[in-house]
Amino acid sequence: MRQRDQPHDCGWQVHGGVVQGIAQALWEEAVYDDNGQLLSGTLMDYALPRADGLPQIETDRTVTPSPTNPLGVKGIGEAGTIASTAAVANAVIDALAVKHLDMPYKPEKVWAALQK
Repeated sequence: MRQRDQPHDCGWQVHGGVVQGIAQALWEEAVYDDNGQLLSGTLMDYALPRADGLPQIETDRTVTPSPTNPLGVKGIGEAGTIASTAAVANAVIDALAVKHLDMPYKPEKVWAALQK
């Protein structure tokens, strides 16, 4: 079985995936007008994560070769993305004691949910 080709890169890929997942839950939103025109199509209108708005992220890893190809290799970046969006969403829903709230959880949306 084959080990990770670039083990020092794995942590950064997972870190990036976690940031993408957090961003999806808290900031990223495609906004369209009534005619279907994208209104949030530039970086002036579309929120992106910044280091000062994120928690410290600690990653770890295990070696689990893929059984579906002869090299045993598989992607790593998606691992952080998949879980982090759900973790943030569940934390917000639990903290607000609501059954449902559409993402992203921008401050004004969270504030409105608190007022109900």
